Amino acid sequence: MPQPIITLTTDFGLNDHFVGAMKGVMLQTAPDAQIVDISHAVQPFDILDGALTISQAYSYFPSGTVHMVIVDPGVGTARRPIILAGDRHYFVAPDNGVLSLVYAREQRLSVRHVTAEHYFLQPVSDTFHGRDIFSPVAASLSKGVDPNRFGEEITDYVRFAAPRPKPVDERTLRGVVLKVDRFGNLITNITPADIPKLFAESPAPFKIAIGKGQVSRMCSTYAEGGPGEAFGILGSMGFLEIAANRTSAFQLLGVGKGTDVNVVLDA
Repeated sequence: MPQPIITLTTDFGLNDHFVGAMKGVMLQTAPDAQIVDISHAVQPFDILDGALTISQAYSYFPSGTVHMVIVDPGVGTARRPIILAGDRHYFVAPDNGVLSLVYAREQRLSVRHVTAEHYFLQPVSDTFHGRDIFSPVAASLSKGVDPNRFGEEITDYVRFAAPRPKPVDERTLRGVVLKVDRFGNLITNITPADIPKLFAESPAPFKIAIGKGQVSRMCSTYAEGGPGEAFGILGSMGFLEIAANRTSAFQLLGVGKGTDVNVVLDA
């Protein structure tokens, strides 16, 4: 069998012992596992940010990879631990919608409520299910334990629809900033399918109003932007980004997550 792979996506950061403890638990059960950190910098308690992060990364891993996603503000409450078996990958996460964008991408999926407590680390803490429930379950999955041994299949799992751009009038499309990346780029929810003319090789005249700022140029690379200029670009996530060359559009424009983005076509 190929070497098991387990990925970690959390909002735990790296200042505390949380990530190390989870890896230790997984290696007790699956000592041959390769553990890959996707990100531990998801915004704290931000389920949408967690959903965006895992949805952008998981498909690049080999078939059979187990993805553990822990953004869990409801830890210790009645929210359920779940396993998602998708087309090629497995996911272990709380049932709070953090897998919503994975659900939207997978053609076939099966979701199970994890109730088989003999897989858990005992005693189970009320505040650290990442260590005591999700880590041993993910490790067991990576060793080939069938998902149906962990609990019954469910269909009422929590999912949400990511915010979609909406037309304001015949010339205006309103989107929103979904996140700000490490470089200060403003990631919107607008895609080429939403407004193809904006992403054409020679786009029609347009303006992008964001906060009190305005953008009137699309670039194909970050380096095309001029000093102190905010511009639009199609980023690797497949969304319109508002960016700046070697500086932060977040700081330049003074706006952030949740800010409206209005694209107005002049023709």
